[in-house]
Amino acid sequence: MNSSLQQFRYETGESLNIAVYQIKANKIRSFLTALGVIIGIVAITMMGTAINGIDLGFEKSLSMIGYDVVYVQKGSWSTMGQWWRYRNRPDIETRYAAEINRIIEGNPGSELIVAVPQMSTIQASARYRDREILQIFAMGTSHDYPLTASGDLSAGRFFTAQESAAGDAVCVIGDDIASGLFPDGRAVGKSVRLKNHNVRVVGVFKKQGKFLGLFSFDNQLIMPLGAFTKVYGKTPMVTIRVKIRDEKRVPEAKEELTGLMRRIRRLPPGKADDFGINEQQAFKSQLDPIKNGIAVAGIFITGMSLFVGAIGIMNITFVSVKERTREIGLRKALGARRRTILMQFLIESVMICLVGGIIGLATALSITVLIQNLLPDFPVSFSPMLVLASLLISVATGIISGLAPAISASRLDPAVSLRYE
Repeated sequence: MNSSLQQFRYETGESLNIAVYQIKANKIRSFLTALGVIIGIVAITMMGTAINGIDLGFEKSLSMIGYDVVYVQKGSWSTMGQWWRYRNRPDIETRYAAEINRIIEGNPGSELIVAVPQMSTIQASARYRDREILQIFAMGTSHDYPLTASGDLSAGRFFTAQESAAGDAVCVIGDDIASGLFPDGRAVGKSVRLKNHNVRVVGVFKKQGKFLGLFSFDNQLIMPLGAFTKVYGKTPMVTIRVKIRDEKRVPEAKEELTGLMRRIRRLPPGKADDFGINEQQAFKSQLDPIKNGIAVAGIFITGMSLFVGAIGIMNITFVSVKERTREIGLRKALGARRRTILMQFLIESVMICLVGGIIGLATALSITVLIQNLLPDFPVSFSPMLVLASLLISVATGIISGLAPAISASRLDPAVSLRYE
């Protein structure tokens, strides 16, 4: 038993040495042979990196808006871009929040906790002395807004219930606005100019980043609803943010909220809802086709590259068998077993694919680092599982492509092989 194991170890070690020698002796040929594998590994690794990055960025973005919040709006997130479906619906009104809260207070078993009105505009700018920031996201809401949104303050405070009720000209600003208008870091207590109104800064949010790499939470300015309407008037961009008790019971909460909204809007039985209740699952349904498209494209490119690479490796291995026919005959004449010859060429094929896989991984990692440096907000994630999967695919490709030539070499007749010219 020990003798057989030692023999196997010796044969494996000798085959590895021969494989390394052959690859070093034919560097350019080995590289060109492995090129298909390299392209395939780069494709599958970048595909996995993109999908992991999308998932990571998506989860990070959802944590910003909260898993336990649903949104009453005119349209539905599941039909983004299809505005004609709801263009004739009546607008959402901020007063709905007070009516929902009144009903919640009378129902201790409600799945809902609090409703918060939100009116917003993206056609806003903020100015302080000679500095100005354009296209900020200005929002009017109530003092309960922090209950429905994440984001800690780096300075100051959020406006109070009294300031909210009175519509005082106070605001809380995002990090980008604070650093742009107040580079000295002293924003709290100073007033920014919004149109023809001065609004005092009472708080600054910590840097939060972008939602799905698109909308920046650091470019927002939040003020009491009364102050917002004084500056910008009433806008159609109204949302009712509703905090729910348990994020695991979103369907039940949406069903209850739907009933409340139908009651508030006085919709008769049988009439379709003229409002949308949105939650994060709608984003996931929008994201899945993108991920599936990336996966299909990546698998197709990977499959074609690996197929071409495997054919190339098989061809070169057959050529190598022909070139070393006399060597194979000599080794067999000296007592080499068929399995020894088979292992030699199989390991050589696997080694070429493995080297190609490592080069492909290094290339994909370099591309990932480059993307992270050029586009820091673009979500990418290079996971250890991708490395393991790529190496396993490389080994499998080597075995599949090298098996036929290796079997052919192991079956050569030593007498015929020695006479081969």
